[in-house]
Amino acid sequence: MSAPVSSRFRIVPRDAAVRRRGTSLLLALAWVASVGAAWLAASYTAAPRLAQADGARARAEHDIKAVQAELDNLRQRESTLSRSDQISRAANAEVQEALAERDEEIAALRADIAFFERLVGSTSQRKGLTVHVAEFAAEAGGTWRYQIMLTQTMNRGAISQGQMRFAVEGVREGKLAAVQWDELHQQRSAPGQTYSFRYFQQLDGNVMLPAGFTPQRVKVTLHGDDAAVEQALDWKTATAAGGK
Repeated sequence: MSAPVSSRFRIVPRDAAVRRRGTSLLLALAWVASVGAAWLAASYTAAPRLAQADGARARAEHDIKAVQAELDNLRQRESTLSRSDQISRAANAEVQEALAERDEEIAALRADIAFFERLVGSTSQRKGLTVHVAEFAAEAGGTWRYQIMLTQTMNRGAISQGQMRFAVEGVREGKLAAVQWDELHQQRSAPGQTYSFRYFQQLDGNVMLPAGFTPQRVKVTLHGDDAAVEQALDWKTATAAGGK
């Protein structure tokens, strides 16, 4: 007689196991189908939005390029206008400088005409050979540039000819002294400066005053064929503006 089977073990029928496997397979297929349906739904919903985003990005890129091109154009125009303004300013400065020079030339010519009219006019007082004015201006290096104007209206048909020299009188080392023509030119037996004119003539040149010498007076000597003139002028009066 065989032993009895324990009650802990149950015998499951074969059909029940098959049904369970089928149910699990169906659930798995249903899950896969739901995931696929969700993906399709999401793709269908997101596609228009992605298309809109791509279009917006393309438009934005186009707008950026247009703005950049306009900015480059404005920068080029600004550079051109700035250069044109610089050229205009430079040209205007040159014109103003030229006008100022012309004004100075016109003023000088008017002064010369007025001087000539006073010199030879019908109401002017006639004078013989004389030093009308002497001007000295200091230059770099210790030299002095002089301009001496000679006039003659006594004999209006004659020509005055001769040589001009001058000496500068003043104080050196606490004593009165005179710097003669040769020393002023730092040359022994320096020739006088020739003049030849009918009404007036301006003589100019450069001289050197010795160190430690204080000028006080200029003595101009004119030696001509028909006249000998010696005329003294105060140094301050004879010194041009800006001189020392």
